[in-house]
Amino acid sequence: MTDAKTSLDISFIAARVMHARLRPKKNAFRYRVPYLAVPESAFVGGKVGGLLSVDGTNLFSVRTKDYGNGERIGAAFVREALAQPQIREADGKLTLVTMPRVLGVGFNPVSFWLCEDKAGALRAVLAEVNNTFGERHFYLCAHADRRPIAPQDAIAAEKVFHVSPFMKVEGHYRFTFAWSERNFGVRIDLHDAEGLILTTSVAGERQPVTSARLAYAFVANPLLMFKVLGLIHYQAIVLWFKGIAHYRKPPPPAEVLTR
Repeated sequence: MTDAKTSLDISFIAARVMHARLRPKKNAFRYRVPYLAVPESAFVGGKVGGLLSVDGTNLFSVRTKDYGNGERIGAAFVREALAQPQIREADGKLTLVTMPRVLGVGFNPVSFWLCEDKAGALRAVLAEVNNTFGERHFYLCAHADRRPIAPQDAIAAEKVFHVSPFMKVEGHYRFTFAWSERNFGVRIDLHDAEGLILTTSVAGERQPVTSARLAYAFVANPLLMFKVLGLIHYQAIVLWFKGIAHYRKPPPPAEVLTR
């Protein structure tokens, strides 16, 4: 691909993913997966470049219909969500950070919509969470006074959505975000009545999308989506053998968006 044109300003992120459970028994794992940072403008026209397609078929692809609540998809849903609490300050660039489909197959435990103001400051983040039951929920992260989100800021959100059968739907998350032209990072800490119980992070350097990087990512992770789902189920087995309590899945929350 001719990188500057066909990348559509999409960034490649060789992300380091970490999960660590602290109680009642410790369990942690780490892995690397490719993420893409896709600007809202790239979803217009279904363009294709090299090994990557937007709303098309390719080795790697990102599809608008994979995001949103089913009625309003992709960036349209995000813009509507920002309008509901009237986050007028998030009036600039909108970027989706997500794992791409590989050979048309994809599963994203969580994707992030980074919402900037016109000066480029991060004002809100919409975390789009999927579970293995085909359900989806959104956590809208923003300061109450709508000030920019700095890397040291922690934004709290009540946990309302079932993700793991080894975790109750209780407690609250603390989200922290790092976002710049060169880097992306997010940390999600889950706290219950006793304190921190689970921490998750995704981080990596933003680089231009090239066919070489995509080809290398495929060779390194040819079964990427099966790897992600496989790790989820493998870790479930590990927790089961460690004697961690198993909880029945509750009904999803009535509202698809938590503010």
